[in-house]
Amino acid sequence: MNGASPKISVLLVDDHAVVREGYRRLLERDASLSVVGEASNMSEALHLDGELRPDVVVLDIALPGVSGIEILRRIVGRRPEARVLMFSMYQDGIYATHAMNAGAYGYLSKASAPDLLVGAVRAVSGGQRYISPDVQRAMTTQAATAQHLASALSARELEVLRLLVQGYGIDDIAVCLGLSPKTAANHQSSIKQKLGAGSALQLILIAQQFGLIAGG
Repeated sequence: MNGASPKISVLLVDDHAVVREGYRRLLERDASLSVVGEASNMSEALHLDGELRPDVVVLDIALPGVSGIEILRRIVGRRPEARVLMFSMYQDGIYATHAMNAGAYGYLSKASAPDLLVGAVRAVSGGQRYISPDVQRAMTTQAATAQHLASALSARELEVLRLLVQGYGIDDIAVCLGLSPKTAANHQSSIKQKLGAGSALQLILIAQQFGLIAGG
């Protein structure tokens, strides 16, 4: 009897046993899915991923001690073909962006309807990128905000901001751009005012959050 397709194997990584049990029951209601392992921390996750080589790893982004993003990087680093679905309480688009850039195939918020988890696992197992609708909306809003903020800055101000994000001080920025330190400082003040930042650190965080600076 070789007519039946093999089941999609799933590894669950979450530090709460009760939560994992809920995921298991939800996933295994679909006859095409099989939860082959559960892990509560990084060492267990890496061990089971290497041993079981599951079709999909469902990985919580917020784990004690080490972030799910770091576990994701290690899994993908050892097994580039791994299909990892991040499952997170965070609906902010910045987390999804970081996860996808780190090698995740999908990102699903825990606020999503239960049936979306099944659909996401099936999509990711088939090589499709998946982002839950609520996170997609957040990412769209974030992109629109970034475009609005970036349009408020002059080309010179964007150059100054790029160097600030890279860790340059005002004097270094002045040298790099051929400006006087006073002019560079004035540009920084203008940028802070336009972006609503109270400090240089907050300015950098805003730039990184909204992706104003590539690679920031």
